[in-house]
Amino acid sequence: MHPASSSRASLARSTLLKMGVGIGVIIALSTFLSYLHLLRTLRIETLTQLQQYVSERGEREQSIFVLAEDNHAALRKVLVEEIRALQGQDVSARFDGLFVRLPDGTVRNRLERFDGTKMVQGFIAPHVALDDAFRARFMAVYDVLSRYGPAFHIRFRTTYVTLPEGALLGYLPGAPTWGQELEAGFSTAGYEDFALGLPENNPRRQTLWTGIYLETVSRKWMVSVSTPVDLDGRHVATIGHDVLLDELMARTINDHLPGAYNVIFRDDGQLIAHPALKLESATSPYDILSATAQPDLAASRLGSKENADHLRSLFERVKNRGSGQNVLKLPEYDEYIGVTRLRGPGWNLATVLPRSVVSQPAFLGARYVLLIGIVSLLLELAIMYRVLQQQISHPLKELTQATDKVAAGDFTRAVALDTARHDELGQLASAFQLMANEVQRREEALRQANEGLEQRVDERTRELKEVHMHLVQTARQAGMAEIATNVLHNVGNVLNSVYTSAQVAKERMTDMKLEHVGRVAHMLEERQGDLAVFLTQDERGRHLLPFLNKLGENLMEDRQELVSLLDDVGRYTEHIGDIVKVQQNYARTPRLHEQVSLSELVEDALRINSAGLSRHQVKVQRHMAPLPPVMTDKHKMLMILVNLVSNAKYAMDTVTPSERLLTVKMEQTAADRVRVQVHDNGMGIAPEMLTRIFQYGFTTREEGHGFGLHSSALAAQELGGSLTVHSEGPGKGATFTLELPYSPVQKPA
Repeated sequence: MHPASSSRASLARSTLLKMGVGIGVIIALSTFLSYLHLLRTLRIETLTQLQQYVSERGEREQSIFVLAEDNHAALRKVLVEEIRALQGQDVSARFDGLFVRLPDGTVRNRLERFDGTKMVQGFIAPHVALDDAFRARFMAVYDVLSRYGPAFHIRFRTTYVTLPEGALLGYLPGAPTWGQELEAGFSTAGYEDFALGLPENNPRRQTLWTGIYLETVSRKWMVSVSTPVDLDGRHVATIGHDVLLDELMARTINDHLPGAYNVIFRDDGQLIAHPALKLESATSPYDILSATAQPDLAASRLGSKENADHLRSLFERVKNRGSGQNVLKLPEYDEYIGVTRLRGPGWNLATVLPRSVVSQPAFLGARYVLLIGIVSLLLELAIMYRVLQQQISHPLKELTQATDKVAAGDFTRAVALDTARHDELGQLASAFQLMANEVQRREEALRQANEGLEQRVDERTRELKEVHMHLVQTARQAGMAEIATNVLHNVGNVLNSVYTSAQVAKERMTDMKLEHVGRVAHMLEERQGDLAVFLTQDERGRHLLPFLNKLGENLMEDRQELVSLLDDVGRYTEHIGDIVKVQQNYARTPRLHEQVSLSELVEDALRINSAGLSRHQVKVQRHMAPLPPVMTDKHKMLMILVNLVSNAKYAMDTVTPSERLLTVKMEQTAADRVRVQVHDNGMGIAPEMLTRIFQYGFTTREEGHGFGLHSSALAAQELGGSLTVHSEGPGKGATFTLELPYSPVQKPA
């Protein structure tokens, strides 16, 4: 043991005892007395605050529901007046100008003059009969919603009216395409607010609220209010508002008394808002009564079965409370509950306050404790000042001065530290002296190492700059070579077809029997004097006109075929120009999409390769689903298809000519995807090569370059799709699949 250990213990004990005993006794006594006083008064104040908070919060939260009911009362009166005003009037022209029956049988807004952010949306089921009375009532609803919908939208997401026949009109600026997205089989009868408007479910014909539900299109939780509209004793419409619950739920969870939390639920047990409630993946509300018997459901929606049991006890306590009772106790969970009822939907708003929160202000707000503690501290500091000045302050001041010297780089013993003391400060002075010596030694070593390091860093920096310049030059050359190779490969594919078409045109020109025209002309010139006798009586003359007619037909056919071949040459030449433009624009702005027929593109690709396919004796099968035109980059698509057909042609060189078969299939795989498959029964692809087939420079043909599939895969990605390959193995053929986004061009209704 160090000989100074007893002295160190003496210093610590004397300092701590002098500070702790006096301050601890005084503050403990004053805290205890203040706590007893505050605890008696704060409990009453907190419960009063709880009751006032719940009452004010209920008034604030129910304002939106009360406003909805007031809106419905005014809207019902205006709607009845408007329906009476349009009865007997012919509104067919205005109806047909705004709405149209679609191929699926439904009647919806005309898109050419419709703006869902400003106009009323309409939907009529296919089975509804559009007689004059129905049209007049439908247009009356449309006019009323057009006038009042924008004003109500300030507080309500939607204002809508349903007709019992199966029609719906609504002002929904937040979902401008909602009416167009409804399926043809959509029915308002499946919604609770529709059922609440029927006479058998609402004999008193009053405004009623639905439970909360998840709206299928917007995926938002909401509650609806419905008010039936009767005319001459007949139910003619139901007015509705949708109230989004996002803000109410957020306020319920986030805006609460300190230490408390809020809960909203209906009398039937449907939970509206709870801090632990998870609604992200839920499609139906949480039922307090039934969920406690389903532990898995309780755990997934409220976090644990304990939370569900707690909520069930709270619900039962609120449900069984006495009349006018706003503050309740929940003894089994040591909590207070403040309750109020939201007028309109009839929900219960409960604020749960643990008893521990009531006692906390006694600790946090003890003014007497603070005052007595400060006085006690001042008295103790006065006692401790002299002791600390002599025992600690002066030695620490000397140590601080020595620290400043060392920090400034002065390692001389400018300040003499008292290392002879046997307490902690003496040991600290000795340790500080040793540390200063060691710091001085290491600083010198670090300076020398730093000088050598700076020199090595400069040398390495120069080497890295040289390597960087070399890599930049190499990358630039490689990029230029890849672009040039892609251009030459794609242009080469098209030039083969240009050459073939030109050769066929030349052969057709050679075979044209133009010399017959000269012979006929010479014959007519010889018999010019008796031309009529020659044409009617001479054996050769009688055959001359039929011969000229046949010759003319042959020349017309030859001309038509030559024009077709020259059109092909022009189209192929245009594609060559676009290939060059695609590569020129590759690093600049992307090409604009245009309206394209996919089936025509496939036929163009087969036509470009037609000469090679005929030369290789390849038979072509087509399985083409009829699809509307789409918006895409025509020439990138054509480049991909030409490459796929060309590769399939060469892949069948090892197959007997009579068995060579190329199959092209096009189909729509999903609402927004289209697939084009090119299948050959050629040499196939080994499994180990499937992962390398699209790599730059990889090829399985001796005369190949490995650029076509690589550039095609990149073009497919630029179009937002993908290019994949499948093969059962060598000798079993291969299938290349091009999948692309499908955005059909919408034709006006």
